[in-house]
Amino acid sequence: MRALKNGVVPRYERLVKTAAKLATPSRSFIRGSPVLDCPVSVTYSCTRWSSSQSKWKLRNGKDYFSRTAKVQGLKSRAAFKLLEMDAKHKLFRRGQTVVDLGYAPGSWSQVAVERTRPDGRVVGIDLLPAQPPKGVSTIQGNFLDPVVQNMVKDYLAEFAQRKSTPSRDSQDVDSGEDVIAEKPSYIDTERAESVEPDASHQTNVNDGKLVDVVLSDMSAPWDQTYGFSCKTLSNPYNRLMNTSGMVFRDHAGSMDLCLAALQFASDTLRVGGHFVCKFYQGPEDKDLEKKLKGMFKHVRREKPESSRSESKEAFFVATYRKDQVTLEDVTNPE
Repeated sequence: MRALKNGVVPRYERLVKTAAKLATPSRSFIRGSPVLDCPVSVTYSCTRWSSSQSKWKLRNGKDYFSRTAKVQGLKSRAAFKLLEMDAKHKLFRRGQTVVDLGYAPGSWSQVAVERTRPDGRVVGIDLLPAQPPKGVSTIQGNFLDPVVQNMVKDYLAEFAQRKSTPSRDSQDVDSGEDVIAEKPSYIDTERAESVEPDASHQTNVNDGKLVDVVLSDMSAPWDQTYGFSCKTLSNPYNRLMNTSGMVFRDHAGSMDLCLAALQFASDTLRVGGHFVCKFYQGPEDKDLEKKLKGMFKHVRREKPESSRSESKEAFFVATYRKDQVTLEDVTNPE
């Protein structure tokens, strides 16, 4: 017992004191009674990068556009792709309304905000819960869901209605009269929301041609391989910008997303508006190009300098939408 007391206990105490400097063990109390601390196990762990992560870090560290984007405060190097296409095709101007599909992390939206200020409006849609750039309104949801598309259209119509209707405050200032504004009561607000919208607002909703530029940087999302199925509006597991590494699969998925974006542009893009979409090259892109040429005056294939040479990605830049031509007209010509 003496050997146990003199030999083992001091070593245990030294272990606890040494571990305390690293882990700071606490003494717990149950109903005011102290409970002796248990031996502390200190484990050192390190994160081991996978092969693909290491290659990605090494490639980005040496890449000129990645380093420049970081220095300039851009969300990603993809901003230079849009900047190059804008310099060539003059996509943006002041006061435009721009919709950015698959906006996360937000580099294209940053470019759109800068090019359309001070009166422009940029709306981004993505599955990922990303922090939007300053000046960008965003909706987190699956763009392929018709409910989300209707939310975007309603938001654009509401914004256009507010923009076209002068506020009461500005009218009071113009009249030069001192008017005390009365806030509507809760009951009046509920009653106003239940009343059908006026004719002008209904016309805007039915027309729907409120967008000047539609941007699509989407790619087909990966299938869910773990966790539970999620049917909610926000499903950040999926993301519309991943690639599988299989050429045909990436090509087919990008064609579906480009057609979905083109259908949205057909519903919302003004006459004379522009459309830009990313796609992965393959046999079906000629059919998409044919549809674009039916809806727009000029259609160009672009492979920006900032796009990696080994990547199959390319971009269709379609400018100046034709009048009274929809996607249905070019898909099913009479």
